[in-house]
Amino acid sequence: MLDLETMRSFVQVAEMKSFSKAAHNLHKTSATISYRIKMLEENVGAQLFHRTTRTVELTAAGEHLLEQCKQWLIWLDGITKELQQINDGIEPSVNITINNLLYNVEAVTELLVHLNQRFPQTKITISRQIFMGVWDSLIYDNYHLAIGAPGEEALTSHYEMMDLGAISWAFIVAKDHPILEEIGDKTATEALLRQYPAINTEDTARNLQKRTAWLLKGQKEIKVPNMRTKLACHLQGLGIGFLPRTICQPYLDSGELVEIKIPNHRVPSKMMLAWNTELKGKIVQEIIDLFEQNDPIAQKLLKNIDLPITPHSV
Repeated sequence: MLDLETMRSFVQVAEMKSFSKAAHNLHKTSATISYRIKMLEENVGAQLFHRTTRTVELTAAGEHLLEQCKQWLIWLDGITKELQQINDGIEPSVNITINNLLYNVEAVTELLVHLNQRFPQTKITISRQIFMGVWDSLIYDNYHLAIGAPGEEALTSHYEMMDLGAISWAFIVAKDHPILEEIGDKTATEALLRQYPAINTEDTARNLQKRTAWLLKGQKEIKVPNMRTKLACHLQGLGIGFLPRTICQPYLDSGELVEIKIPNHRVPSKMMLAWNTELKGKIVQEIIDLFEQNDPIAQKLLKNIDLPITPHSV
């Protein structure tokens, strides 16, 4: 009923709005094309064209079939390459999640360009997640690989990991924040810190337990969607909290932000490259190779990491 030749004939008539022009393009006779469309209409039980002596227009049913046929033809044209790709160990689709702390628009774009050039048939999806949301995507959303999975150990046995280093933190406030007048060069007490809002990015985990970076009991919290917004809030004096040292260092150098001492410092955040061994193919290996070889693309994705890989790392 809907063999390849019939679909191509139908699409040509619909797009050319003419049986004769469609026949010319397909190197067939008008009678052959007319017969195919007539048999198609009889088989589907619906009129697909409004015909007059001068015009050929699609019916509502014809419009719907045209859209479906276009999608089928695109799929048919690409399925051979897709099957060859799968046979060669190349994933038909790859989902990559990136920790918000490492997300770099320029580097992500370069990664996508690189992968698209090497594997043009593969569908690539990039996700940006915060803290345990990275693992959430890996475990529950069938993501293939994570750049910046937090921690040093995989949460399940299906994952392998590579140490990328760690991010150190500085507790900062705006240059004109009132807390500076109260503490001078002393360590701020928790009672004093509790008086000002903590600016945090919210953990994006949906299935795993969310974690809070820093928040005192009874302290007001302001949650923002990304590190760029968090930095802007600190610069405006909206609140207090930790920022990656590499992100806030230029503002510490310019005097726009000031680092203060607090009773408990935040330990560095270990960043790992993690991948699902059961979903690993040539594209995942390509990404692993970029990091193993310290490729410029990988270097840009790791620019916020300021502590080296430790000897005991995975």
